[in-house]
Amino acid sequence: MNLIPIAKVTHAVGRKIRSDGLALGLYLLASRVLQKGKSFFYQLVLHAPGINVGPGFQIMGSRFIKFGNNISIYRNLWLEAVTEYQGENYFPVIQIGDRVRFSNGVHISAINKITIGNDVLLGSHVFISDHNHGGYSGDMHTSPTIPPSVRALHSGGAVIIEDNVWFGDNVNIVGPVRIGFGAVISANSVVRKDVPPQTIVAGAPAQIIKVYNVVSAKWEKYV
Repeated sequence: MNLIPIAKVTHAVGRKIRSDGLALGLYLLASRVLQKGKSFFYQLVLHAPGINVGPGFQIMGSRFIKFGNNISIYRNLWLEAVTEYQGENYFPVIQIGDRVRFSNGVHISAINKITIGNDVLLGSHVFISDHNHGGYSGDMHTSPTIPPSVRALHSGGAVIIEDNVWFGDNVNIVGPVRIGFGAVISANSVVRKDVPPQTIVAGAPAQIIKVYNVVSAKWEKYV
C-alpha cells in the first residue's frame, strides 16, 4: 500500500479551499473564531484584559510577566522571564503597559527587569534583553575558553522603555538602558546607552540624529 506524502495532501486541501468559495469562507470564519478563542484564553490566564494574540506566541515564566490592557500581538512574539540557567536562579520582572503593539518576531528576554510603557510600537524582529551570556566589563570578565552557551548570564541593569516609543524593524537593545518618552529608534539600530526623550536615534551604536522642537513643532537635525 502506497502512502500519500503529507505535503501532497496539505497542498490538495489548500487548493480545494482556494477554489471553493464556500470552503474558503468557512475556513476563514473558523480561523477567526479560533483566534478569538485563543485571545480570550490568554486574557484569562495572563490577567491581560483585551489582549489580542496572533499565531506563534511563546511565553516562559508568565508569573513574572505583568500585562496592561489592550495589547496587540501580530505573530511570533517570544517572551521569556528566565528564572534558572546553568544552575543559577533569577527573579526577573517584565512589565508591559497598555496598548503596546508587537509586530512579527519580537523577542524579549529578562533575568533582571524590563519595563515597556504605554502605547509603545515595536517593529518586526526587535530584540530586547537585560543580560548577556557572560560578563565583558566592570568586575566580571568571562574567559573565552568557556563555551558561550554555558557562560553564566550577567545583567548590568534594567531596560526601561517609557511611553510612546517607536522601534523600527531589527532593532537590538541590551541593558542597562533607558529610552525616553516619545523616542524613535530607527530600523537596524543597536542601542547600548540611554536615549533622551523626544529624539530620533540611528546606527550601530545608535546616535541621536534628530530632536523634537516643542516650539516649532518640528523634528530638527541634531547638532
